[in-house]
Amino acid sequence: MDNVKKMKVGFMKMCESGIFVFLFVFVCNVKSEAQDVTVKIHILGVYESKITLLPLVGANALKPLVEKVGIKSGEISTITVLKDRLPGTFVLRFDYKEKESSTPYPSEKYIFINNQNLELWVQPKAVSNPDSTYFQKDEMENSLFASFSIENAKRKQQIGLLQNFLMAYDKPQSPFYNTGIQEYETRRVEYNQWITSQINQHKEAFISTIFPFQYVQPIDWKGKETDRINSLMAHYFDNMDFKDPLLVKTAELKEWMDKYVNFYGAMSTTIALRDSLFTLAGKRSIEKAKSGHPLVYGWVVDYFYKGYEGFNIPSGIKMLEPYLQDPKCLTSKRLEIEKRLQGIESIRPGIIAPDFLTTDKAGKAVQFLNYKTDSPYKLVLFWSADCQHCKELMEKLQPLYQQIGGKDKMEVFALSLDFTDVEIKAWEDAKLKLVGWKHSRPKDGINSPEANAYYVLATPVMILVDSKTNKIVALPDSAEQLEEAIKKIK
Repeated sequence: MDNVKKMKVGFMKMCESGIFVFLFVFVCNVKSEAQDVTVKIHILGVYESKITLLPLVGANALKPLVEKVGIKSGEISTITVLKDRLPGTFVLRFDYKEKESSTPYPSEKYIFINNQNLELWVQPKAVSNPDSTYFQKDEMENSLFASFSIENAKRKQQIGLLQNFLMAYDKPQSPFYNTGIQEYETRRVEYNQWITSQINQHKEAFISTIFPFQYVQPIDWKGKETDRINSLMAHYFDNMDFKDPLLVKTAELKEWMDKYVNFYGAMSTTIALRDSLFTLAGKRSIEKAKSGHPLVYGWVVDYFYKGYEGFNIPSGIKMLEPYLQDPKCLTSKRLEIEKRLQGIESIRPGIIAPDFLTTDKAGKAVQFLNYKTDSPYKLVLFWSADCQHCKELMEKLQPLYQQIGGKDKMEVFALSLDFTDVEIKAWEDAKLKLVGWKHSRPKDGINSPEANAYYVLATPVMILVDSKTNKIVALPDSAEQLEEAIKKIK
């Protein structure tokens, strides 16, 4: 049974067992408790300002939700935030003019919005100054965050000083050092108890969801540096409540997970070891999250999928497969992961490359597999002129192409997945510098038959093909790997 069939069967089992219905109703009920919220903004101290509200997390993160233009000093602008966006963390951006003739200048303020209507007085030139930019007196979320941050910084400062001492002290066997360890542990426990008290005291506030990210994990100070890192990793999830669905609404969840993955990255000395360690990090994280809320469980799977896709770690993506069959895993990337898994099996060395329509040297239509060339290799390249990784690749790939002998060594089939008018214009300009390649732009971009045949989900993608047999010989991730593959095959 292939993966698509497995997915359909899993979905049907969810419906039959009532689990899917339960989760759907549960999520809807959570959302139904929220209501639309208004944010009333008083603009002060400038000639005028544009106001933009952007969510900090979610599928449309940092994309404008609302824009208000031409708000003069002394005027009030009211923004309505729909309940399906709440609670959440947002960015209020002000593009203000000090004078009518001034060029707009940006400033930003991060705010938390839950279930309370807000009123905010803003001087865009001083958005960080509480005397110039402030909420109404009974405002809860942002006021609580401000007071918590001040107190948290004071309490954590002493732990930081002890941590720096223990890391730098040159006599770890001395009684004085042991006293330092005991004091650090006492302070750490007291601090974590304070965090717990803050969570319990303010559990009705959305902002309390981010408090657990402040917990301090124990450290094995008597061991070597690797022992210290291992102890941090072993206890990293100790105080995290994965049962809280609001975790996925915080920006801190990603930052917190990034720190955990960085522990593994710091131990990587080779690409192969990096891939192995990142896969291990994902496995351990997902196993911790799977007993929590389905939304959080799914978020963690999505997080690692995006990381594995970005670093091109097939072993990591394959590790995710069993979790896709778990009805409690509410991943938003299920279809993408399924497609990527199919691609791993279908697009690999030794397999005949998928066919697509191109043109021969005379400009006549011809299938890729029937394309005649004296070059020993054909390189299929999916790219986008609007993709930064692609731009970086092109800067190396074109010189390498010339260096190895151009068409005498390799025929390049560059398929642009640019789609919008802006992207197409960038592609038209960029391809002029990529001399000697066969350029084409499939009509439907990432959704084109060509991209689907090669299971392309993001660019750039390179497939090196033997011209005589049409078999895939390598799937290089970089110009350096492409050069290395060509040398090996000689």
